[in-house]
Amino acid sequence: MRLHGIHHVTAITADGPRNAEFYGGVLGLRLVKKTVNFDDPGAYHLYYGNRTGAPGTALTFFEYPGARLGRAGEGMVTRIDWSVPSEEALDWWERHLAGRATTERGHAHLDVWDHEGLVTRLIAVPESSGLPHAEAPHVPAEVALRRIIGVQAHARDPERSAAVLEALGFERDAGIWWTEEAGRGAAYELVPSDGEASSGGAGTTHHVAWASTDDDHVHWLGRAAEAGVQATPIVDRDYFRSIYFREPSGVLFELATDGPGFDVDEPLDTLGQSLRLPRQHEHLRPLLEERLAPIPDPWTPYR
Repeated sequence: MRLHGIHHVTAITADGPRNAEFYGGVLGLRLVKKTVNFDDPGAYHLYYGNRTGAPGTALTFFEYPGARLGRAGEGMVTRIDWSVPSEEALDWWERHLAGRATTERGHAHLDVWDHEGLVTRLIAVPESSGLPHAEAPHVPAEVALRRIIGVQAHARDPERSAAVLEALGFERDAGIWWTEEAGRGAAYELVPSDGEASSGGAGTTHHVAWASTDDDHVHWLGRAAEAGVQATPIVDRDYFRSIYFREPSGVLFELATDGPGFDVDEPLDTLGQSLRLPRQHEHLRPLLEERLAPIPDPWTPYR
């Protein structure tokens, strides 16, 4: 029994409309859900992904307007890795991002910094060419982002995390932890911190979620408890069910179920076009619609 790779990664932004313009308009991900933070309904929770927002393609953001920039560092995910189908795709993205983002080319990858400093690494993975993608009208299918295949995090003492990661079924290869099931593998690269303290804020990550089936979820809750972490009970997030805990390096982990998915409360063809609210916050709709900045479909200019 293994976790099914990464379910999603959640980060923080200070500007929801500009965030949508970058991740939807520039990177070509689909805005699949426009909702609010379950625990802080005054804040947007924006979800991007492939056409369906399938687990492994979901990148999400909490919006806190005017939030100061954070500082990525110890106890935090500091880079998000996406697969693209080829080196030629990296060439296309390097040209496409010129003047739109800071980039740095490496061997078989391209690092991209968004306007708030969050780092995305695009990695050429030819085996990913057949995977579903967002189908953005302005991004050719042969270069589109496919799947989140790993994250990098910093820790003062990465070895402290070994026992918990092993309890969760991760395996280590050349210093990188891996989990894979049903062809959905992902890497957790824990690197020693340079002593730079992290501080949450815009342009930093909040947590990384690993994918589980519904049937296995209670098992993983038990394994986390046996490993000595303080995990939450299973929490219903409408689109999936979740368990949260901090692994010993300080990184916030979530274990999220694959279903029921983002089309549980709106049709697949119109995902992300209207504000969806958790049932317990529906009574706040008039207030939230007045206070939250409108976020248009970021693909509209390209249709």
